[in-house]
Amino acid sequence: MKAGDILAFSQKTLRSHRSRTLLMLLAMAMGVAAVVVLTALGEGARRYITGEFASLGTNLLIVLPGRSETRGVAPGLFMGETPRNLTVGDARALERSSRVRRVAPVIIGSAHASWRQREREVPVLGSTSELLPLRHWKMKQGRFLPPDAAARASPVAVIGANVRRELFGARPAVGEWLRLGERRYRVIGILATEGRSIGLDVEDLVIIPVSSAQALFNTPSLFRILVEARTRDAILPVRNFILDTIQKRHQGEKDITVITQDAVLSTFDRIFQALTLTVAGIAAISLAVAGILIMNVMLVSVTQRMAEIGLLKALGASRRHITLLFLTEALILSFIGACAGLLVGEAGSWLIARAYPALQVTAPPWALLAAFAVALATGLLFGLLPARRAARMDPIAALSRQ
Repeated sequence: MKAGDILAFSQKTLRSHRSRTLLMLLAMAMGVAAVVVLTALGEGARRYITGEFASLGTNLLIVLPGRSETRGVAPGLFMGETPRNLTVGDARALERSSRVRRVAPVIIGSAHASWRQREREVPVLGSTSELLPLRHWKMKQGRFLPPDAAARASPVAVIGANVRRELFGARPAVGEWLRLGERRYRVIGILATEGRSIGLDVEDLVIIPVSSAQALFNTPSLFRILVEARTRDAILPVRNFILDTIQKRHQGEKDITVITQDAVLSTFDRIFQALTLTVAGIAAISLAVAGILIMNVMLVSVTQRMAEIGLLKALGASRRHITLLFLTEALILSFIGACAGLLVGEAGSWLIARAYPALQVTAPPWALLAAFAVALATGLLFGLLPARRAARMDPIAALSRQ
């Protein structure tokens, strides 16, 4: 028998048993589609988290008060000690390195904002003029904080798009006086940046000078200090510089934590890659189930086709030819089922992406290739036992259906 004859015979056999063929194709397609959709979800979650951290800035280091220990608790927790506060002076000291491009002290709080008869609660962020380029934000109208925001408590504010719309409506906001708590601030600019960044909705923000925020919230301490290194290679030296500088300013105490953007990104990347592989492995179990179904149906098919097998062997078909016939049937089923599964999986990923635009739900190329290859291998593996059983049949016994 030639390869073309084997292929034609297998196709004719599958077409003559449409219900059985459709059942096996459906099982294989569902298994492949499950792998594609779940890996696409895992990849989408990884890209979303990576994008959220990347939106913070480039070559970023975040300085937090308090030292994180590997034991999971801060030192002095059981002795009643509290970490030393970060101050504007600490932030200024970090500007002295040539490897540091920008430093932005940050204070975060909330206040009651009002203009005439309109009012709402808003998150208030105190910082300096360096925050805008450091966070890669854009201005829609007006200007950002003045350069002396760290030294002078200027009564100025920059607002997000939602704050402008809800408080000022159709009226121009730039130049108007906005009340935060018991203090008044002149609106000098409106942010153009939209969306969320690590849980912070930029459109709902009111940004004021850090000195003004200290006066508004009656606190000298900072929430964070954001530091931008000049190059990617400078991140580690800048981290060491920050630790040494703050230690000297805090009487030799190592009471801060410095988080590098690269470290956070690589950690989340590893976590979501492992999660994606785990989910794909779980989904691949459905391919094994589909393979078992193929094997069982084909074993039944061997019993039903005993006379056909006996006739083929009586006409001179060898064990190898019989094995190839059944393996070709399994391969055709796996190939068509895998192609259908890839189409269904891509369609499912597209629907999820439309429902959740924030997630870039796209299956990585390795997942598509792996799902297709595993489907073919599963079909061949589970088709081997029925093929060998058919090949070992005695032609006389098969013809007599014994």
